[in-house]
Amino acid sequence: MAVTIRQWTQEDLPNLVLYANNITIWNNLRNYFPYPYTKESGAAWLEKTIGESPIVNLAIDFDGQAIGGIGLILNNDVYVMSAEISYWIGEPYWGLGITTEAIRQMVEYTFCYYDIVRLYAEVFETNKASMRILEKNGFYLEGVRRKAILKNSVLMDDYIWVKIRPW
Repeated sequence: MAVTIRQWTQEDLPNLVLYANNITIWNNLRNYFPYPYTKESGAAWLEKTIGESPIVNLAIDFDGQAIGGIGLILNNDVYVMSAEISYWIGEPYWGLGITTEAIRQMVEYTFCYYDIVRLYAEVFETNKASMRILEKNGFYLEGVRRKAILKNSVLMDDYIWVKIRPW
């Protein structure tokens, strides 16, 4: 199984639309991730992402095919030493260890190329699989923001998972 993270390319558009256009994936992401995920949505994403500097959004590649995405949201001001990691993967690839490996690579990439000390992920209370994947990658549960998320008219908790740069 060859899992890598890499820059997005225009050739990824069909797979991007194929895997991102999934209500189950959308239910676990912020609302700015579109649903339905159309060819136009994908083209706009690729236009924004390809050639961006710094490179913060990468494709999750499995055996030469883009099957998901992983990225950083770099903070600023007094939070400049922190970044949020976010990710999604096509449903046919759930439970295969691919996301675990992609996150491991993204953590390594982040700590190598960015002056980040604190990497964190915000996870909806219903997404237990994502919490397990983060824990496998050495993240710890820092806290729970009660009733902080409103998704699909449902108010739910936000679990904050953190990994501190090893010294």
